[in-house]
Amino acid sequence: MPRCGHDCPVDQQVTDEGRSGSIREWPRGERPRERLLERGAPALSDAELLAVVLGTGTGGANALDIARQLLQQFSGSLRRLLTADTEVLLGLRGLGPARYATLMAALELARRHYCEALRAGPALNAPAATRQFLTAQLRDRPYEVFCCLHLDNRHRLIHFEEVFRGTIDGASVHPREVVRQALHYNAAALIFAHNHPSGGCEPSDADVRITYQLYRMLNMLGVALLDHIIVGQTVLSFQEKGWMREPWLALRARQCAD
Repeated sequence: MPRCGHDCPVDQQVTDEGRSGSIREWPRGERPRERLLERGAPALSDAELLAVVLGTGTGGANALDIARQLLQQFSGSLRRLLTADTEVLLGLRGLGPARYATLMAALELARRHYCEALRAGPALNAPAATRQFLTAQLRDRPYEVFCCLHLDNRHRLIHFEEVFRGTIDGASVHPREVVRQALHYNAAALIFAHNHPSGGCEPSDADVRITYQLYRMLNMLGVALLDHIIVGQTVLSFQEKGWMREPWLALRARQCAD
């Protein structure tokens, strides 16, 4: 069976045989909700999962028909559907305010699930959870956002904060505010994260300079800066690149200033 980019079956399933009418009249093994209960959520296609969230059909179309139509509006991309503007989504057939609210609630629950995973153990001992959480929070923002993960002395998450919000071209980061919040949450360590709406994840000169400036300021207060993560179409970690060392940061910051 073909597979999609999320390692789940694409919509070429038994329910794609052109079956119409009420889903309740279908054989049990072809109803999305029953398939989820019997085989688990990973066995369902994007359209089937969306149909389960939508619940019921409308205007003569069943929930799976509506789900497929919604995905087709966004070239089959679930991500593009879920991150589209509110006005665009509310203008689509079969997706009124109530269903829009249900979709957004499901999306926010997923984000909070990732945050819960970070609180369950040391952030740097769970890099996959950290990446998933930051990707869910930042990747599809149309503007640049600078965030801080405040950690305790065992590197467990205390608080996640969106500190600054900018335009598509950048966010102005004020070091004093970052330091103030670190002290407010009594953080022993921080991880910075910001997104690049352009999709690239290579650090700009400004990214390097602000990282070095905050590294030095926090270090004087006994607060460790563990990483700076940039989220684009992919994710870049200063720490994984070996860049979270003062000699490298100092050298790159001087080069960027020249």
